[in-house]
Amino acid sequence: MGKIEKFEDIEAWKTAREITKLIYEASSQSKFSKDFALAGQIRRASISILSNIAEGFERNGDKEFIQYLTIAKGSCGEVRSQLYVASDQNYIDENEFETIQGKLIETSRMLSGLIKYLKQSELKGSKFK
Repeated sequence: MGKIEKFEDIEAWKTAREITKLIYEASSQSKFSKDFALAGQIRRASISILSNIAEGFERNGDKEFIQYLTIAKGSCGEVRSQLYVASDQNYIDENEFETIQGKLIETSRMLSGLIKYLKQSELKGSKFK
């Protein structure tokens, strides 16, 4: 794994940013946008993914970073679950559902890999040098 200088270098963060863009596009559609509770919650949950990756990285310690990555991974699951609700209500079509779900699963796997790497790494972040 190459050296990560800033959170914007993290592939999972980049994918989470794409997910958030897709969620905003989908939840701005007519029927979906009128479901204020679901639209607001799925937007907040998608924002939580990239926000927790960034916040954890900026804390400069592996234990905290792992904790925030775990929260981000949980938010991936939350968005996936809410996407089923949006699909069941016919707010999104099958193609949108599959595209976003695929990116969420990919992000979750990347986060799992990063968590595993950090747990096995002897690096402990700048806080512990």
